Amino acid sequence: MRAIMFFVFLLFTSPGITQGPWQSLAPGMDLGTFPASRPSSSGDSRITVLRIDPELWSLEFTGLSLDDGSNRRTARQWSKAHHLTAAINAGMYGTDHRTHVGHLRFREHLHNANVNAYQSIAAFDPRRDGLPQFRIFDLDSPGVSMETILQDYASLVQNLRLIKRPGQNRWRQQEKRWSEAALGEDESGRILFIFCRSPYTMHDLNNELLGLDIGLVAAQHLEGGPQAQLYIHTGEVEFEISGSHGTSFRQDDDISVAWPIPNVLGVRPRASATK
Repeated sequence: MRAIMFFVFLLFTSPGITQGPWQSLAPGMDLGTFPASRPSSSGDSRITVLRIDPELWSLEFTGLSLDDGSNRRTARQWSKAHHLTAAINAGMYGTDHRTHVGHLRFREHLHNANVNAYQSIAAFDPRRDGLPQFRIFDLDSPGVSMETILQDYASLVQNLRLIKRPGQNRWRQQEKRWSEAALGEDESGRILFIFCRSPYTMHDLNNELLGLDIGLVAAQHLEGGPQAQLYIHTGEVEFEISGSHGTSFRQDDDISVAWPIPNVLGVRPRASATK
């Protein structure tokens, strides 16, 4: 039997946090909320972006394949259990409700060796100095392959592509609309956790994202509908939001508690940044 799906949104801020498009949550971490240029048919039509400097924050993967427990958790619960400052879906998962559908490896842990047709690879944990800490690659770009990426990076997450470098909308228009969690890279190489609860087609959402002043150059789809979620907790700020709208689900805002998921991407401060 399918679990009941809910929605949770919490935001606590202190008077010292800067108001405006970006709020500085911690060194190298900013939270932005942007109105879409075209209103959605439902919700507040706002796009949330968590901007993360990978020189100061380590991108991490965790999930059931790395956890002693056997139960799925919400992004908030994964964050609490593994001391993450923020967490978002790692990507879509299979019918076993455990396995990421594309290739996924995290350092020495090979979660899924399969390479499917998805063209977007998020790579981190560079194997040598001089490489970007984080990079989203397009497998159909000249000179790029799984083999070349693996030579340079120890951690890879393959997902469905939204935006091809350097800022090309890769989705045709369609009727399907949903809430969206996405992973992006900006022109400075920063990690972007992107969330939009109001339903859009991916073609329209991509255009909205490219129209924002966030320097987006590449992005991949992580999850849509009620499974999509983003959690942040740093200092006096706690923010939790989960999706509602999805083509295969109820199209309303009655969901009130996040749905457990098997895998997340999260961040924690780098040891060198905390000294």
